[in-house]
Amino acid sequence: MSGTLSNIYSNVSFALHLHAEAMARLQEQASTGARINRASDDPSAAYQVLGLNSQERSLENYIDNLSDAVSILEFSYTIIENMMSSLVETRLRVTQISSGIYDEDARERTADGINDILEQIVSLANAKHMNQYIFGGSNTASAPYVVERTDGEITTVTYQGSAEGRNIEMAPGLQSGAFHVGDNIFRSNDRSDPIFLGDTGNKAGTGTSTVRGDVWLTVIHDGGNYKLSIDDGASYVTVPDGGDTNQAVTDSRTGQVLYVDTTEINSTGVEMVRVPGTYDIFNTLISIRDILKNERELSEAQLQELLNNSLNLLDEISNLLVQTEVSVGSKIGFLDNLKDSLNNLKYNAEDEITRLEEADIAQVAIDIARREVLYQMSLSVAARLMSMSLLDFLR
Repeated sequence: MSGTLSNIYSNVSFALHLHAEAMARLQEQASTGARINRASDDPSAAYQVLGLNSQERSLENYIDNLSDAVSILEFSYTIIENMMSSLVETRLRVTQISSGIYDEDARERTADGINDILEQIVSLANAKHMNQYIFGGSNTASAPYVVERTDGEITTVTYQGSAEGRNIEMAPGLQSGAFHVGDNIFRSNDRSDPIFLGDTGNKAGTGTSTVRGDVWLTVIHDGGNYKLSIDDGASYVTVPDGGDTNQAVTDSRTGQVLYVDTTEINSTGVEMVRVPGTYDIFNTLISIRDILKNERELSEAQLQELLNNSLNLLDEISNLLVQTEVSVGSKIGFLDNLKDSLNNLKYNAEDEITRLEEADIAQVAIDIARREVLYQMSLSVAARLMSMSLLDFLR
């Protein structure tokens, strides 16, 4: 009989303990509002929640990357717009001067104005966003453009940034760049044959020249032969008798080469050689400024021809900036749409976590009430089972 009483006591205690545990869990859910307060509450759902939390954090990182990229691109878009406005202003000034109704003083004032625009353009190209240079490619720590000056004026602008962009992971398996390689967007790279704007009889050689933009070709006659220079007389190359269809003239300062057909050379002088498809925004402005200053003492006819040709250069650079502007605008739109999609995925993950974690308070209240009734009934039954007299025990 004692064994039976012991079993009854153990079973009753165990049942009451289960009821108490169940009521404690329900009361915890009611107080916290969460159905899962520890992994043991629902191991399967807890595992899903862990995965969803990891996904949410990953999406949040991608969204932050997208926000930074869009911010950088919008800033660069504004800079390119400002540059385009400056080029429009430059074209207007050159058009007014090339009309031929302005005197030398007016050309000098226009040259000073273009010099101011050049300074502004260089400053914009070296702009920083979030303490990073945006036109230096993957090199965002140092200014992408360095200038050399003569008497306070910019004479050359050289790109020293990286030739490679820096990609940022925007989404799983998707990388995109926000920092630009300035040398790709401010410089044309569609080389054509050199154009000789003079009357020395020289023409483009058969080789592919490496000079870029505008080059001044100096032709002198010395010792019975013509000599050519493209570095303002720092070095000369002698033209053989009868000329050469592919005479190489090297700039001793830069190492760049201009190939000249000298078979029809007939006079000395200084003439400009232009290489379409190789201009950059900086040296184009430098060239126009220097033409207006006319320090080489060109004739009015020569000035007019060079200024009229300069309008084509401005159009070349403007078209390059328009293409970049369209490309940046398209990328901003794409990344904005991608950001919206990732935000939707993040919201869906949050909703699923909420569905798994949050308790149904109405249902919890019902379960608590039912458990309390069962608990009271269990206590009543246990009291009857355990109320045994000595006589009952002896029997």
